[in-house]
Amino acid sequence: MNRVARAPLFRDPIHDGAADPVAVFNRQTGEWWLVYTNRRTTAPGPGVSWVYGTDLGVAASADGGRTWTYRGTLPGLETEWGRNTFWAPEIIWHDGLYHMYVSYIRGIRDDWNGAAAIHHYTSPDLLNWTHHGPVDLGSDGVIDACVFPLPGGGWRMWFKDGRRGSLTYAADSPDLYQWHPTGLAVGHRPHEGPNVFELGGHYWMLVDEWRGQGVLRSDDLTTWEHQGLILDKPGSRPDDETIGLHADVVVQGETAYVFYFTHPGRVGDAAEDDTYATRRSSLQVAAARAVDGTLHCDRDEPVRLDLNPVSWTAGATPPSDADDSKGV
Repeated sequence: MNRVARAPLFRDPIHDGAADPVAVFNRQTGEWWLVYTNRRTTAPGPGVSWVYGTDLGVAASADGGRTWTYRGTLPGLETEWGRNTFWAPEIIWHDGLYHMYVSYIRGIRDDWNGAAAIHHYTSPDLLNWTHHGPVDLGSDGVIDACVFPLPGGGWRMWFKDGRRGSLTYAADSPDLYQWHPTGLAVGHRPHEGPNVFELGGHYWMLVDEWRGQGVLRSDDLTTWEHQGLILDKPGSRPDDETIGLHADVVVQGETAYVFYFTHPGRVGDAAEDDTYATRRSSLQVAAARAVDGTLHCDRDEPVRLDLNPVSWTAGATPPSDADDSKGV
C-alpha cells in the first residue's frame, strides 16, 4: 500500500485558512486528529480582522495520517458572549484526560495588538470540554503554548510573550493546573510558536522566525543553542513553495514528523498583497531526523506516513504512566 502523504496534506474546505496545527491521537475514535486555527480568509473586515474570530477546526485521519477529512470545529469552548478568538491549540494526554492550552482573545480586532491569554481546558474525549480559566503567566500578551514533561517530574510550558519582545518565556507546573512563571527561555530574536520534542538523545525546540523554523537544541530543557533554520527554502511539492510556519511535531522512532502550514500565494510581487490568494493556507508534513547532533529536514522527501496509535510522541519516558503523551 502506498503510504506517502499527500501534498498539501490538508486544506480547510470552509475557510481555506488552516493554520497552527497540533496533531493528537483520539483514543475514543481510533483516529489521528489535526486541530488547527480556522482562519476566516474571506472575511471582508478591515486590517487583519480575518485572523480573529476563529474557531478550532478538526481534520481526522483513519489511515495513520496519510489522508484527512474535515469534521467541523471543536464545540463547547466559549465561556462568554460574543464572537471571540481561539488560536494555536496545544493538546496533550495525561492521566485519562486531554489537556488543551489555547490562545484566547476576546472579540475581533483589526490589528495585532490587544490582550491575549492562554486558557486551560480538559476533556475525556476531545468533544466535551471543562474550562479551567486562563493560566496566570504574568503577562496579558501570551499565546502559543507548548507543554512537555520534565525528566524529574512535573511539566514545563513555553509560550510567546508579545509584551516582552515576542520572545519565548517559560512556566513550570507539578500537575498541569497550577503554573509558576520561570522567566525568559529563548531570546535570540523575535519569534513565536515554540514546539519542544526529544529525538536522537537531545531535546529540540522549533520556533517560527517568520523566515522558516528556527532550530534549537538542549540537553536539559533550560539552556538552548540555536542551530539554524529548516523549512526556510522553497519546496517543490504543491503548495509548499513558501516558508514553513508554526509547526507541531510527532516523534515516532527515529523520525520527527513536522506538521506546519504555508501561505502558497505569498510569492513574487504578490507576496505583500492582501487577497484571498495570499491569505489562504495549507497544512503540510515533512520528516526530520537527528544526524550527528544536528536536525535535518528535507521538505521535498516523500513522507511515508503511518502514525502509530500508541506512542510517546515526544520520544521521552512519560512522567507517570505509559499512556501519557504530548501531541498523542
